[in-house]
Amino acid sequence: MDERYLPIEEHGVIGDLRTVALVGTDGTIDWYCPSRFDAPSLFASLLDADRGGSFRLSARAGARPKQLYLPDTNILLTRYLTRDSVGEVVDFMVPETSDVAAARDLVVRRASAVRGMTTFDLVCRPAFDYGRVPHEVRLVDDVGAVFSSSAGDFVLRTSAPLRVTDDGRGVEAVFAVEEGEQVDVVLEWRGVVRPLALHETDDLFTRTSDYWQRWVSGSRYRGRWREMVQRSALTLKLLVYHPTGALVAAPTTSLPEQLGGARNWDYRYAWLRDAAFTVYGLMRLGFLDEAAAFMDWIKERCEAASIERDVMIMYGVDGSEDLPETVLEHFEGYRGSRPVRIGNSAVTQRQLDVYGEVMDSVYLYNRQVPISYDLWTTLGHRLDWLAQHWQEPDEGVWEVRGPRQRFTYSALMTWVAYDRALRVARDRGLPAPTEKWRKIANKAHRFVQEECWDPDLGAYAMHPGSRLLDASVLVMPLVKFAGPTDPRFLSTLDRIGDELVADSLVYRYAITGHDGLDDDEGTFNLCSFWYVEALTRAGRLKEARIVFEKMLTYSNHLGLYAEEIGPSGEALGNFPQAFTHLALISAAVNLDAALDRQRER
Repeated sequence: MDERYLPIEEHGVIGDLRTVALVGTDGTIDWYCPSRFDAPSLFASLLDADRGGSFRLSARAGARPKQLYLPDTNILLTRYLTRDSVGEVVDFMVPETSDVAAARDLVVRRASAVRGMTTFDLVCRPAFDYGRVPHEVRLVDDVGAVFSSSAGDFVLRTSAPLRVTDDGRGVEAVFAVEEGEQVDVVLEWRGVVRPLALHETDDLFTRTSDYWQRWVSGSRYRGRWREMVQRSALTLKLLVYHPTGALVAAPTTSLPEQLGGARNWDYRYAWLRDAAFTVYGLMRLGFLDEAAAFMDWIKERCEAASIERDVMIMYGVDGSEDLPETVLEHFEGYRGSRPVRIGNSAVTQRQLDVYGEVMDSVYLYNRQVPISYDLWTTLGHRLDWLAQHWQEPDEGVWEVRGPRQRFTYSALMTWVAYDRALRVARDRGLPAPTEKWRKIANKAHRFVQEECWDPDLGAYAMHPGSRLLDASVLVMPLVKFAGPTDPRFLSTLDRIGDELVADSLVYRYAITGHDGLDDDEGTFNLCSFWYVEALTRAGRLKEARIVFEKMLTYSNHLGLYAEEIGPSGEALGNFPQAFTHLALISAAVNLDAALDRQRER
């Protein structure tokens, strides 16, 4: 094991609703892209320990770290325990919606001594633009340091006694803090060169804490797993790009699905599917503002499409459609896992299922807040496009980079798209070609039942003619395509349980190279929570609760999940992943309600 890299799960995340920073248990910020999620990195030692850049603030070697979030916030506390002292570092970023005008692009770090005297090490060594752009370092009396490059500048303000590192690329300091005292460090991208004002960080801390506690107090969930559900909600909120309402799939790139493998993708973009599911998850808890912002965002995406040209499956956080995939050849990758990619060529794929997820979220939103006529009109145009293309093959929900197929899940979600459109039209009396939509919905339903059901397999196959199981069909009862006790679905559930489930962990499908890649991957956390919900709806509550409780043990120490779980229980893939946390919320809400109903009976 390469000890230069902390395990993925040994990280917390802080953010300001435009970007995030990952903070390791060793006090290192090893991933941070200033201003927006998909911007070039400033700190990326998570992807290259030598060239990526990092910012460490921690107690001296030998201290035992523990991490936690301050209650109902995204403020991270790392505690360092020694035989003679207890030191703490508090890390946070100021949400953009704060009323502090100058609180943009701030990373605040506060080192303090809780018991005894604690000695801290500070080493800040940035690497602008993924380490591709050189920079200069300048110390400024009574301020700290200024780092300048052609890609931008940032100011590091602190009272700690800084000196330039021997390699000239960063600054460092060793300082002692007496019990009850603290030293503040503020990193500001394109900031003003000025000393820290008296109580400046105290004010930022209070405003940040108040913001998160006020936001999460809007949750309606009061069930058995409140702490994990609230943490998932706070994590999802961190992944929203506030200026546009876009929500990224994950804030990192190229964290591998297998160590040393090639399944390393850039997830710092807004997938229609992920965003729609996430809106559903937040709406279940009562957060409607995020759903309203997503409705505006999806309306803009639909308006930019045409009858000849489909919506894209993903976009930049600003709505951009050009996301060219390139490889950072100079980065070695997390623990040698290359390639390191930025951009994502899957943007050109066809994934017909996205209409189902979008229309489902629109239907659920419309039940609480009536959608606008303009949104309805633009959605109608997209359903016209889908009517012409839904019977064509696509890359499917798992974005295979192999041959296109008529995936079962894509047809299933085509049915969802028209079923939900018909429901909205009926509930609101909106104009719609209802007979045309009903016929397409019926055709899609029959296609799944007649072409995708394999009686010999005893399950719905991945696509007609395939003998592969696909965990995505677990959503059938979730989207009301099949009754939860329908014999075909129950048989499929059992087959998936026999072949794709290992304890509580669920594989997306059997790795056979059909997806265009030969290497393996871990179990998929999203599918594990889908499995919990499928068991719940099938009435197998005891089994569902055991699987759910076991899955909770696979989160990290802060309740965060990456995309996958590896063979030794380690986190794999980009981190934290929205899909996983939204599925956890849905599974918890539904299982909790089912257990309550059982108790009442």
